[in-house]
Amino acid sequence: MNILVLGSPDGFYCQEIQRAAAAVGHVCDIVPFEQLGSRLTPTQPESFFASSELSSAVRRSTSTSESECNISENSADNRPLQEYDICIVRSMPPGSLERVIFRMDLLWSLEAAGVRVINSPKGMECAIDKYLTLTRCRHAGLLVPETICCESVDEALVQFRNWGDEAIVKPLFGGEGRGIVHLTDFETARRVLFALSQVGSVLYLQRFVHSDLACGDRSDLRVLVLGGEPIGAIRRHATDDFRTNCAISGRAELHELSEEEREIARRAAQACGVLFAGVDLISDANGRTYLLEVNGCPGWKAFEQVTGIAVADRLINWLESSQRLTRDTSEAGISSLPFHS
Repeated sequence: MNILVLGSPDGFYCQEIQRAAAAVGHVCDIVPFEQLGSRLTPTQPESFFASSELSSAVRRSTSTSESECNISENSADNRPLQEYDICIVRSMPPGSLERVIFRMDLLWSLEAAGVRVINSPKGMECAIDKYLTLTRCRHAGLLVPETICCESVDEALVQFRNWGDEAIVKPLFGGEGRGIVHLTDFETARRVLFALSQVGSVLYLQRFVHSDLACGDRSDLRVLVLGGEPIGAIRRHATDDFRTNCAISGRAELHELSEEEREIARRAAQACGVLFAGVDLISDANGRTYLLEVNGCPGWKAFEQVTGIAVADRLINWLESSQRLTRDTSEAGISSLPFHS
């Protein structure tokens, strides 16, 4: 397979995917989103390219030996992007609204050109948007925390007071715990919400869920889903502050999923249309399990260390088998790939 990974060439996860792909004989290039482009002409099909400014996209040979890897600074530039079999979206970097929309448009166009995009543009549009994720999961019948999403500071403050002056404020987009604030008094809430409103942010507040004390301190679950099915989970504990994210300072331990937790993670991924995702769950003091977020570009460092699951290798193996299934169903005249593959 020829695999395109969209993300930072220096990033740990991109390099892990590249290593796993090379180990089983696949070509894998890493290209930053910022250097993607499209060419349109009056008569020819649309073509996609990586900018000639590209200095760090790397193509690995099919050799598993690091010393035998062939590195070409402009490898992706030499191959029209529509000729890749698979495009893995590893990250969606911040940018202006115009740039983010353009990147999503490119993913849609690549998919239309026959490149299999993981996760799909439709899935990515949902997973990067906390409000859209939550509303789709609620429509799917899953429990979600009490949440208000609006542009009115006054409405948000009324809800904050109704919750007993305790809530979590989150940016609509973003991950790894960045930009999340735990509000515990009215005056601070007023100032924070006003400041967010002044810079044009949508106000996204959730009632603070006090986790089940039987699980220890402030904690939640990260379930990794691949091919629409949970492959494992870790319990993340907050250490320095209220956030459990391991990218900050959270501590992780192995968690054996219950059937209920498996089903919630499965349904959440399906509701958002993602095949490879991190699904975050939390149980309250009454034992009710809530869907917090679905991450369409999940990290797995802590997950891999705790579970022993080689995630990048598992991802490539799944892509191989599902790609074969896609080809077989296509040859048989079947137009769609089953979600659980």
